[in-house]
Amino acid sequence: MATSSADLYATKLTTADKAVAGVPDGATVSLGMAIGQPPALLAALAGRLRSNDLKRIRLYYKIAMEPLAKSLLAEDVIEKVDAHSFFIGGPDHEIIKRQVKTGKKLLSFVPVNFSQIPRLFEEFIALDTFIVTVSPMDGGGFFSLGTNNDFASTAARRCKRLIVEVNRNMPRVFGQSQIHVSEVTAIVENHIPLIEAGVAEPSPEGRAIGALVAPMVPNGATIQLGIGKIPSGVALALEKHSDLGIHTELFSPAMADLVQKGVITGARKALHPGKHVFTVAFGTTESYAFMNDNSAFESYASSYVNDIRTIAQHDDFISVNTAIEIDLYGQVNAEFIGEHEYSGSGGQFDFVKGASLAKRGKSIIAIQSTARKGTVSSIVPKVAMVTDLRMDVEWVVTEHGAVNLRGKSTKERALALIGIAHPAFRDELTSAARKVTLI
Repeated sequence: MATSSADLYATKLTTADKAVAGVPDGATVSLGMAIGQPPALLAALAGRLRSNDLKRIRLYYKIAMEPLAKSLLAEDVIEKVDAHSFFIGGPDHEIIKRQVKTGKKLLSFVPVNFSQIPRLFEEFIALDTFIVTVSPMDGGGFFSLGTNNDFASTAARRCKRLIVEVNRNMPRVFGQSQIHVSEVTAIVENHIPLIEAGVAEPSPEGRAIGALVAPMVPNGATIQLGIGKIPSGVALALEKHSDLGIHTELFSPAMADLVQKGVITGARKALHPGKHVFTVAFGTTESYAFMNDNSAFESYASSYVNDIRTIAQHDDFISVNTAIEIDLYGQVNAEFIGEHEYSGSGGQFDFVKGASLAKRGKSIIAIQSTARKGTVSSIVPKVAMVTDLRMDVEWVVTEHGAVNLRGKSTKERALALIGIAHPAFRDELTSAARKVTLI
């Protein structure tokens, strides 16, 4: 007689300590990204390292949140962890400060586009253990990865040991987000509130940028937005649009709001019509509840969502990303400040390139003209690190205007970008450009 899903669940249900007891010394471990990070399992694994029951692990992760910061990345644990980050977050900044102060390397950054992370687990990283938060099991025996498909759906099937932390607050999401109980090594339950990313209120500059971007977005377009004050300003400016669609790396509360207001329907999408497609979600209790068991939402691996070939299949695809700085040549830095990695490339280049290949597509870099409370220009003579190549960058929008760099010479680019820089820095930028005979 075949074992039922409920019986399988019961045999695999255990405590967090017992679930991670089999992780061997020196194991390569990865975990769900951001909201998908499982607090109970992380605490148990850190407990083994603290007690010296587990001597060392090699860790791969993306966007550390509080559960990871307080466990495997904690000051008294991290020296036993060979930590590798795909995207530098808040806790990582503190670790980098510490390693600069002490001269001791604690954290390694792995440069990779989001679309390529699943491939790392398929071909380059021999993964022993993967741990992740999932939704409760359905009648068919399937958990959902909920907010986190990203690389989780690939890593979960490429590891030797898959341990899941069931949380009734994790939304059930459709698409290719399902993991069957038969694929799981061990199950723990921990029904705590999910981490909330909150709603980013648009800044005055974000509202001004949104007002410039909105006319570039035709009704029926498919959009990709990030999260933050500028993307929120763009979303606010789109409230009078109709039949927009979503094909995005990140699903945010601003997008949920547009869906609930009927602005986003997906009715005119060329691919997955009527479906809101994403690979990772950051949100609020309300937006997680809205996603839950809602058949309009579908998540897929970042290797699919962020694939430029997938993106390019959408007509009128509009990609809106922000950045740290852009230089007078049109090169964009979205990840580096000073001498250190500050964030990561994420999926930005995937969408910059994919949107530029779509029929009537537009790639837009939306950036406030100044940073550090207006003391520095975001348009600079030369960027610290290149995330988006100048050959691929198209529209650049600040609160002072919008320019399309496509087809422009280096001189024309420099003059155009100086024209949308903050007025306080235009003379300085002009002087820098003349110094190297750029203009």
